[in-house]
Amino acid sequence: EAKKTTALRKHKNTLLLCTGLSGSGKTYFIKNTLPDGLFYSLRSATTRPMRNGESEGKPYFFVSEEKFNTMNLATRLWVNEAFWTPEKPKWMYGVPEFEITEHLGENMVYDVIQPRYAKQLIDWFRRNDLQKHYNFRIAYFLPPQNNMQTVAKRANMPDDIDVRRTNTCDPIDFLKAGLDIDYILQPRANIYNPRLIQHIKNLQKICICIILLLYLLF
Repeated sequence: EAKKTTALRKHKNTLLLCTGLSGSGKTYFIKNTLPDGLFYSLRSATTRPMRNGESEGKPYFFVSEEKFNTMNLATRLWVNEAFWTPEKPKWMYGVPEFEITEHLGENMVYDVIQPRYAKQLIDWFRRNDLQKHYNFRIAYFLPPQNNMQTVAKRANMPDDIDVRRTNTCDPIDFLKAGLDIDYILQPRANIYNPRLIQHIKNLQKICICIILLLYLLF
């Protein structure tokens, strides 16, 4: 029993970074494959307008550009920079630091397109000495062959389709960001990575052990 307790104390949580193009199945995977309650899904603040079906906090915190620039952020993205002109609003995204600090001790998952922004989040964890408590795992979601058709259906704002096309997620983008891919999968084709599935199952077992241990102690 003492050995089990020591092992649980050494346990690290997981920060799972789901990277891939729009339409590659990241959101579907997070909502339908990850077990309920096992991961907290980090939300970003954004300056872009709400799309149909969105609301405050679901899936983003919608803020003004002025408010965004005063926030303490772990990541900072400007997704429509290539198409921006002074008369257009900037579409900025960033994970507020409070989103992380309020959920320390939990497994976390981050849905992001470009690897360089996944690297920003990892760097924030390291600057705050959290690598002692978290393992970083990078999942690369391969897009389906008809990916742009799926993306086009979602594009309902000016420059939307062009922004989605220019935010790339190719193997070279991981090299440029200095990141190694841990898992490759393609949920849209029902292809899952067995090592990732096993990692999720292991986390589930650990959570069950922690609950049982707390029950025995208290």
